[in-house]
Amino acid sequence: MTGPRSQSPGLRGLRPAAFGADPGGERMARIRRSPHFKDGVFQNPGGTVRTVPSGSRRDLAKVFLDKEQRPLRAPGGTVPVHATTYADLARPPATGLRLTWMGHSSVLAEIDGHRALFDPVWGERCSPFPFVGPRRLHPVPLPLAALGPVDVVVISHDHYDHLDMPTIKALAGTDTLFAVPLGVGAHLERWGVAADRLRELDWHESTRVGGLTLTATPARHFCGRGLRNTQHTLWASWAVAGEEHRIYHSGDTGYFEGFKDIGAAHGPFDATMIQIGAYSPFWPDIHMTPEEGLRAHLDLQGGAPHGVLLPIHWGTFNLAPHAWAEPGEWTKDAGDEAGQPVALPRPGEPFEPGGKVPGEPWWRTVSQPIAHHWRGVRPVEAPAEERPADLDLAGDR
Repeated sequence: MTGPRSQSPGLRGLRPAAFGADPGGERMARIRRSPHFKDGVFQNPGGTVRTVPSGSRRDLAKVFLDKEQRPLRAPGGTVPVHATTYADLARPPATGLRLTWMGHSSVLAEIDGHRALFDPVWGERCSPFPFVGPRRLHPVPLPLAALGPVDVVVISHDHYDHLDMPTIKALAGTDTLFAVPLGVGAHLERWGVAADRLRELDWHESTRVGGLTLTATPARHFCGRGLRNTQHTLWASWAVAGEEHRIYHSGDTGYFEGFKDIGAAHGPFDATMIQIGAYSPFWPDIHMTPEEGLRAHLDLQGGAPHGVLLPIHWGTFNLAPHAWAEPGEWTKDAGDEAGQPVALPRPGEPFEPGGKVPGEPWWRTVSQPIAHHWRGVRPVEAPAEERPADLDLAGDR
């Protein structure tokens, strides 16, 4: 088995810095030793999944360019962002646990006296280039420098909407630690993060940061930042346990039975941050619908409503054909039907899962009406011969 070929100095110089770096040396040797690395690539739980859109390119283009649906994929006005201030975050949470959704999958979790920042993306676009790629639908709720000290930055995987080079470079100038899946440390080191500040984990491995135990848990997704996706960096969800509270961040994932095992090993959780946006019948294996996100939360909690579900991965970037506010609307429906508390904060609005949980559908002020037929949406399996083998949208999801 061989690793990625080393590039000449000239080729490395032409590679955009935002592409990061391929693992090498002892890092690559450790990847090869992973029980989840087989046939030269990391494997998903349950085996191989489709990581490129199914169906024909024509069908995919038709959906994205539809003149009636396209306007629904962006808000019709200014998104009501909560202007988070230092005062909001300087006061300790009364219950010991507070979450602040900054948009998309970025969440500041204050848990039992410690602060963990998940998938921070403060950039204007989730793209390797500043002039092209999905652009923010709302501003960040506060400057990164105003966030205050963070004990650990937790990264789920290396796609551009979860691992943002400008944000990481800014955080590299602090003394925070970084918890990342196996292989992702190569990107961070290229961007200025010292190796001794990295906690690089395989699935089921844990690390201690202060009073927190962080465990990398399985997810059903894929990786890649450059033009060539080598599948040499792992993707993960994360279970975080403090002295009194437990939380879970799904990263990006399709639904799989492993949520039950994660819940049995590390739950139940006081709050889960679950990906419920950017889904499509064209890629059913790697992202969850609101229905699947609710099912994942219940699996993590032992099968019954418990704790609070915070929907993430929606409302900030336009990454799929569905209406931009549809994930929030349908997750609210699903939670109401199941009797499961769902937190629906505006971007930047802090809340305590053990206190008053925001539940107003704030998006309706800037969204066209969303049909309430979410139970009718199911993945559509395309014939194998129609699946393109070379269309890679990794950087957009």
